[in-house]
Amino acid sequence: MSMTTAQVFELASNQQLWAGHLIDTTAPVSETTLPNYSPIDNTCIGSIANGSQQDVNTAVAAARDAFEHGEWRRMSPAERKAIMQRWCQLMHEHMDELAALDCVDAGKPITECLNTDLPATIETFEWYAETADKVFGKVAPTGADALGLVVQEPIGVVGAVLPWNFPAQMYAWKVAPALITGNSVIVKPAELTSLSAYRLTQLAYEAGVPKAALQLVCGLGEEVGAALGQHMDVDMVSFTGSTEVGRLFLQYSAQSNLKEVVLECGGKSPQIVFADAIINEQTIEHILSAAFWNMSENCSCGSRLLVHSSQKEALLTLLKEGLQSWKVGHPYDPEVAIGPMIEKAHFEKVISHLNTAKTEGALLIAGGHIHDELGSGWYIEPTVFDNVSPDMTLFKEEVFGPLLAVTSFETEEEAIQLANQSDYGLAASFYTQNVHRAFRVASAIKAGTVSINGFSEGDITTPFGGYKQSGFGGRDNGLEALSQYTQTKTIWLVN
Repeated sequence: MSMTTAQVFELASNQQLWAGHLIDTTAPVSETTLPNYSPIDNTCIGSIANGSQQDVNTAVAAARDAFEHGEWRRMSPAERKAIMQRWCQLMHEHMDELAALDCVDAGKPITECLNTDLPATIETFEWYAETADKVFGKVAPTGADALGLVVQEPIGVVGAVLPWNFPAQMYAWKVAPALITGNSVIVKPAELTSLSAYRLTQLAYEAGVPKAALQLVCGLGEEVGAALGQHMDVDMVSFTGSTEVGRLFLQYSAQSNLKEVVLECGGKSPQIVFADAIINEQTIEHILSAAFWNMSENCSCGSRLLVHSSQKEALLTLLKEGLQSWKVGHPYDPEVAIGPMIEKAHFEKVISHLNTAKTEGALLIAGGHIHDELGSGWYIEPTVFDNVSPDMTLFKEEVFGPLLAVTSFETEEEAIQLANQSDYGLAASFYTQNVHRAFRVASAIKAGTVSINGFSEGDITTPFGGYKQSGFGGRDNGLEALSQYTQTKTIWLVN
């Protein structure tokens, strides 16, 4: 039975929310737990299981056995599709509950969870369910003496290591394509946000997904995540998170069985406003959303605003006016757009960036206020710094908090150079009315997703991932995501 939003919030206030291991075993699993604190007010809302390497070993053994002999891989694509569709129906029925879990666990505004995150989560599962029986192999153009088939087979045991910023949605991005292609999947949710992953997995079992085909191991990244990355019987790991931790998974692969690794990591995405751009209410909304959506805890956050000098003064005036509607407050309030930072350590990191920007000479023109009177005190007002030069820390380093760096330029060439002056290349957006410039700039920017005259990450049909230190090995979303969870086999029949 689905809980209401109010019921979830009440359980949180009574410290009764729980996320535990979901492992297909009769053997004992770790009984140690970690307290779960909500970033909203830094109070304990319950606990999560604290997994060990042995828990990972147990889950991998079950996943391997299920892959080699189990019903999920051998099930027809149409049957897998039907089960996924039943799962989607259960998600619809439990949407309020799932949204509330992400709200209280991650400090995300409830309106955003209900109107954006959970609909996108369900859409992802629905879309990939439909791919189950629509992806075909190929027949090679051989002569009459042979028949060559090129087929895609599931890769095997997949580890999905999730970030904390979009708990339910990132679960969908990893699990949906991995599961529909017939793999056995082990999910490691972020220890800061495990609640929705736990509930989604329970709903999967209710829909008919075999337990060994989809398991959950909760706990710390340095324990559970590392164990998955180092395991000799895990065939592939998909990770979203920091570039620093992404590098570790490449090391784990090299040190173990050379498992496939797909990384979606950090970003320092530019937004470019050219001299011919039309600045209207919609433009301002897109620029602010790119910069501050999800408290800027977003890898594709448009944290660098590059503005032609002729547009800057008028644009900044409109941005400051637009910020008045970005209410900072308690995430349970449906009018709130900005909630807290995810934890104290991250809050302090963002504050350090704010102070460094001032010290290095950036000009604070909007925001900058810390709302320490709210809950945990980790609430930072959307903040805009002007006169940010390329040598400043705020221009170069990912903040993952609501600080926008504004830099002016004079020519198209300079704008492109500034946009590409980053170790990252996840996303970019720019504004122009010149169609020739639109194609020139889109081609010249080194980023995995480039949007024109608006901020977008694309949709479920388009691949998402990065260039340079933003990504490695593959893409989430689109049909392209299916390839990273499959292997290509040639079957050659001699007549």
